Amino acid sequence: MIEIKDLRKSFGKLEVLRGVDLSIGRGETISIVGPSGAGKTTLLQLIGTLDRPDSGSISYDGTELTTMNAARLASFRNRHIGFVFQFHQLLPEFTALENITIPALIAGESQSAATKKALELLKLMGLEERAHHKPSQMSGGENQRVAVARALINRPDVILADEPSGSLDSKNKEELHKLFFDLRDRFGQTFIIVTHDEELAKLTDRTIRMVDGVIKE
Repeated sequence: MIEIKDLRKSFGKLEVLRGVDLSIGRGETISIVGPSGAGKTTLLQLIGTLDRPDSGSISYDGTELTTMNAARLASFRNRHIGFVFQFHQLLPEFTALENITIPALIAGESQSAATKKALELLKLMGLEERAHHKPSQMSGGENQRVAVARALINRPDVILADEPSGSLDSKNKEELHKLFFDLRDRFGQTFIIVTHDEELAKLTDRTIRMVDGVIKE
């Protein structure tokens, strides 16, 4: 599904990625692990089109992303990629329901259709009663589940997660990890998870180890 070839990225004189090659299959759940500074988050950002590589290629089902202009990339990202961050990144002034609907509205869904889909996802997450709560009124685990629902609303091909359980306690961490695999089985999405959590890494189909900007698989 995703093919990455000779991906390179530098920030000033610092070479962060030094020729990464990686193939990821549809429906596969992989973890990317390694020490801080290894290039894990940079690789995830490039796969998610949040930044551009200096050279190399990234393709989704044969569609090359590195040659797209900013507008086409934004549209592709909205429809095909979902993101879950360590700190949920919900908009504090909006309710759980409103936060989840935003990607669908950007994609051109009607308010009624987006709301219906968001309510279905809230029910799936066990958060129906939190629909009209703002992030400050919910726990960390609840907020992260809302963030997962937001990532899912456009039924993207791939979910990219950067230390998704890093800010959670043990109970919420275990629940979030189980949720990822339940969702993978239900919807067939590809999950790419950057993590320092060895227990989560052990659960994934494959673990990619990065050191100094290259893959040591």
